[in-house]
Amino acid sequence: MKKTLAFILAGILALSLASVASAQTVLQLSEVHAEGYPTALADHEFARLVEEKTEGRIKIEVFTGGTLYKAEPDSIQALQLGDLAFARVSASPVGNFVPAINGIQMPYLYKSGAHMWAVLNSEIGQNFLAEIEKAPNSGLVGLCYYDAGSRSFYLTKEVHSKADMAGLKIRVQDNQMMKRMVELLGATPVTGIGPNDVQQAIQTGVVDGAENNWPTYQNMGDYEAAKYYILDQHTRVPEILLASAAVLATLDPKDVEIIKECAKLTQEFEIAEWAKKEASSEQIVRDAGSIVIELTPEARAEFEAAMEPLYAEFGANYTELTQQIKDMGKDF
Repeated sequence: MKKTLAFILAGILALSLASVASAQTVLQLSEVHAEGYPTALADHEFARLVEEKTEGRIKIEVFTGGTLYKAEPDSIQALQLGDLAFARVSASPVGNFVPAINGIQMPYLYKSGAHMWAVLNSEIGQNFLAEIEKAPNSGLVGLCYYDAGSRSFYLTKEVHSKADMAGLKIRVQDNQMMKRMVELLGATPVTGIGPNDVQQAIQTGVVDGAENNWPTYQNMGDYEAAKYYILDQHTRVPEILLASAAVLATLDPKDVEIIKECAKLTQEFEIAEWAKKEASSEQIVRDAGSIVIELTPEARAEFEAAMEPLYAEFGANYTELTQQIKDMGKDF
């Protein structure tokens, strides 16, 4: 009798576990950066929170290092098709699909990181995030912003003025505004090179350098190929955690709200991880012999003045907003 009861209980437990397993929805998140990178750490924290707060109904598998999609534009397209649930991407390529997002990443717009976060957490920044979903045929949902510091040029030769940029081939993100920025500085923008392939592109002479933040410059090993880091801090382009509108539409609305809540919770987590990584990366590349060149006020003014046509071309619809952003900078 006891043996029979044990078999019955075991059967009930097995059926219960099978029911839980079958009820679990497994979704994928694509990340081009490697394990341990601030955004990758935030991705895992997001996945952990979602599984915890949905009581196991939703499990998110995080694929780092570009193992799922090598380039961010590819992951964005996968989101639009509903082939992928989530992706952490730079705001830059998002601008190709949702032009409005260019309004928060204009060159030389922010005075500091604190200035940028004051904007992103304000009504201005949150409206831009909401605009991702509202844009025609977007197919994307903006969940939250992540920090990515400031972007500067790193090259195989010294640059002290705009004239020194002439003729240089510089890898940039696949974004029309960023390409125009490089053109206006007298260099040639090169796209189609994923972040994991930049070092080789520099070493083989395909490009003379690239532009990015301290952690990417260090983490990808790019500092070994281009030792001059031109600290112009031309843009502060936030990262965005995106979701597929098509995938979210298949989920219970309550779980969608939980997903959005969990994403917001990871923002401060990533900002803190970013600050630690940024300081560490800068020290590593300096110790390794990278030469950091800070532009003189005159040279920086020259770089900024060159952006006037870009603001007219890409910022015409956001003149009032960009002025508001600049005005907020007076407090920083």
